[in-house]
Amino acid sequence: MTEAIKPSVGRGVLHLFCKPTPMFDGDAVVAAVREAEAAGTQVVAVSTLGHKCDAAFMAMHEDLQQLRALQSGLQRAGLEVVDSYVSLTEASEYAAGMPEEHIKARLYPEIPPKAHHMPAWCFYPMSKKREAHANWFTLPFDDRKRLMHEHGTSGRKFAGRVVQYVTGSTGLDEYEWGVTLFAVHPDDLKEVVYTMRFDEASSVYAEFGPFYTGMVVPVEALVATL
Repeated sequence: MTEAIKPSVGRGVLHLFCKPTPMFDGDAVVAAVREAEAAGTQVVAVSTLGHKCDAAFMAMHEDLQQLRALQSGLQRAGLEVVDSYVSLTEASEYAAGMPEEHIKARLYPEIPPKAHHMPAWCFYPMSKKREAHANWFTLPFDDRKRLMHEHGTSGRKFAGRVVQYVTGSTGLDEYEWGVTLFAVHPDDLKEVVYTMRFDEASSVYAEFGPFYTGMVVPVEALVATL
C-alpha cells in the first residue's frame, strides 16, 4: 500500500455498483470485504433490485487508498463495477453554530446506523440547479440557509424510520452530493423522498441522478444470491 491519502477532515466514501462476471468467486468477495474491515474500512453490502446492478457496496475510510484496495479486491473476485460514486463526508456550511457532537457525527459517521434495524436502502446523487430562473448559487446565503432549514425540518419528521447520509462530491464526481438512505421499511424510502421534494430547496433547485435500491444484508448472504 502506498502513502495514505486523506481529507483534512472527515472520511472518503465509495459506492460501488456491481454485477458478477463468469469469474465470480463468492468466497473471494467475502475475503475482500473482511480484509477491508480489518484495515478499518466500514463496509455495507447491499442486495440490489432491478437491472442496473446486482450488488452494491458502500464503504468509508479516512484513507482513499484503503477504498481503492477494497475496489481492487472485489474486482479480482469477479465483480464488474458497472457504476460508482466517490464523495467525502462533510459538515454543511449551514450547520455552523451547531453543537460539536452534531458536526462530528456528520464528519465521522457509522454505517450502517446502529440505533435501529434499517434493512431498506437507497442511494442517489444530486446537484443544485444553475438555471437562469433557478440558480441556487446566486441566492444570498441567508436565503439558502432558510431553505435548507425547511428541508431539514421535513427530514427530521422521519426520525426512527429513516437515517440519511449526505456526502459531498463537488470536484470529485458528476453530481455535487451523494445521498444514502437507510430505512426500516421500503415505503419509508418512498415517503421521505416524496415528502421532501415539496420543499422549495428540492422542488425548485434540485436535480437528481439515478436511484439504486436494495436490502442491507451480510456479505455472505449477498454472495449466496449471486
